[in-house]
Amino acid sequence: MPIYIENRTGVAAPAEIVWEVLTDLAHWPDWNPLYARAEGQVKIGSVWTLALKLPGRPDEVQRPKVLDWAPNDHIHLQSKNFFVATLRYLEIEALSEVGCIFSNGEAFSGMLAGPIIKPFRRDLQKGFTAMGEAMRTKAEALWQSRGGKPTSSS
Repeated sequence: MPIYIENRTGVAAPAEIVWEVLTDLAHWPDWNPLYARAEGQVKIGSVWTLALKLPGRPDEVQRPKVLDWAPNDHIHLQSKNFFVATLRYLEIEALSEVGCIFSNGEAFSGMLAGPIIKPFRRDLQKGFTAMGEAMRTKAEALWQSRGGKPTSSS
């Protein structure tokens, strides 16, 4: 049975604004406290380079592959090694034209998922929460800077 760690954060901005922030990987380090580096393309099969930063630990370079994505909705990333498979998900649920939920989390599976994840679980939860709150701050500021008007980007 997979182990899930997730955060869901309400954002007072349209899903399109959250998507714009989410897909601008080059600027993740500017606002995202969970990743010191993010590189890649939002296309199926693309391999991203992410530098995960957790308190008291050196940055961990990860290279997940884009498994699935849909504009203004989600990006799903997959990583596998001998002992653990992960599904990293970044999802946007539009609630109205100017509000949404940003969910970010990870599902861990495999024979050793429990023992391998246990020492990191609390820090990952805090990291996902910090990322959600930072996304809210960034997206709402961007939305307000545009006068609360819809954009044409997707």
